[in-house]
Amino acid sequence: MEVNLNNIKHVYFIGIGGIGMSAIARFFIAKGFHVAGYDKTQSPLTLALESEGILISYEDSEMSIPTEYTSKEDSLIIYTPAIPSCNKVIQFFRKNNFNIYKRSQILGIIAKSYKLIGVAGTHGKTTVSTMLAYLFKNSYLDCCAFLGGISKNFGSNLILDEDSDWAIMEADEFDRSFLQLYPDIAVVTAMDADHLDIYGTEEELKRTFNKYISQIKEGGKLIYKKGLEIGDLSVDKFSYDIDDSSADFFLSDVRIENGAFVYNLHTPERVITDLRLNYPGRVNLENSIAASAAAVLAGIKDGELRKALESFEGVLRRFDVRYKSEEKTYIDDYAHHPDELKAVISSVRELYPEKRICGVFQPHLYSRTKDFKDGFIQSLNLLDELLLLDIYPAREEPIPGITSEIILQGMSIPAEICIKSDLLENIANKDFDVLLTLGAGDVDRFVDKISNMLEKNDKKII
Repeated sequence: MEVNLNNIKHVYFIGIGGIGMSAIARFFIAKGFHVAGYDKTQSPLTLALESEGILISYEDSEMSIPTEYTSKEDSLIIYTPAIPSCNKVIQFFRKNNFNIYKRSQILGIIAKSYKLIGVAGTHGKTTVSTMLAYLFKNSYLDCCAFLGGISKNFGSNLILDEDSDWAIMEADEFDRSFLQLYPDIAVVTAMDADHLDIYGTEEELKRTFNKYISQIKEGGKLIYKKGLEIGDLSVDKFSYDIDDSSADFFLSDVRIENGAFVYNLHTPERVITDLRLNYPGRVNLENSIAASAAAVLAGIKDGELRKALESFEGVLRRFDVRYKSEEKTYIDDYAHHPDELKAVISSVRELYPEKRICGVFQPHLYSRTKDFKDGFIQSLNLLDELLLLDIYPAREEPIPGITSEIILQGMSIPAEICIKSDLLENIANKDFDVLLTLGAGDVDRFVDKISNMLEKNDKKII
């Protein structure tokens, strides 16, 4: 059911602390709506939203809903599918027959007002969409952007411009959310098996990705990682790859100068030479090709591309270097799928080939741990040592026999399970040169504490 935003005064978010939900909440508050919401726990993101004027409750009770948001005539209710059906806040709105919309439905409604670039993929989409948004903001085109991570350049997951026709949105495959989007340009970074609790099989996931791709508007363009199984489409298709010169967009003469990647970008029409990317990790070098390809096809000029790439600072929790000294380096990353873990750890190993790398990994979802146990073991064995936290359940109930122990049993490197209350002490007692925190749960709550501890310990050494 379509919603007429002209009739809306109050917008209430159930699960407002989610990264995608918070971007939409920021959009509505910027547009002059009254915004409030519920979330299970307080976080740095919910605190930021409160400081921006959004009222947030952390009590799962209908009594926590402000009275002005209980009028069906002028209130819009938005929820994330991660909210369980037993939640009392969502039960109130359902019991009283409010029209309740998924986050993806509202994003689809907003998208209709723009020329849309939708960035999809089982991994890489947050970095690519954030990088692409930064390229657009530093060009004559400008843009609005709804991101799945916090841009370090902008300090937000929402970017607004009143005059630009363009919007960049992360097209999320979870719960088939991206099927609400009809992009002018679609980017697809990966279609690896994931979310099998929703899709059932890898084949169904790939079929749904191709359904999303088929929704590209007439005359639109598709940019995809070379090798993906893309159906026969009537739109213009452009592949990308780091090394494969048969791709439409690829790199040559890649080198590292003063800690930055320097390279030539080959496009279907020309070669853009000596681009510089200061964001570390080979995985981000690949992400830069996807973002640059979309920028070039949209008409961004070579000089604008060159300047913006060099000043791109990255995304919080995506190869996020949080501490660096002569003694130790600490990197935090959202990686929660075996292929993402492999990409991040391999990139770190390439940067620090002679260093001892210790990882802290928090598995995300019982179902994902069960489905990809062997992949997790294979990827995590690329570390030198591992601290394994308990599984973060998110939206799931426990599955009998599925704990972090099933990963631990397959590890060939020194590894142990660690409870969160002992994490800082455990890290302090480890011998490492590079520390990684990995996972999509609440391991991020320790990032500042770990950084501060490493800084204090390094000062003690000096």
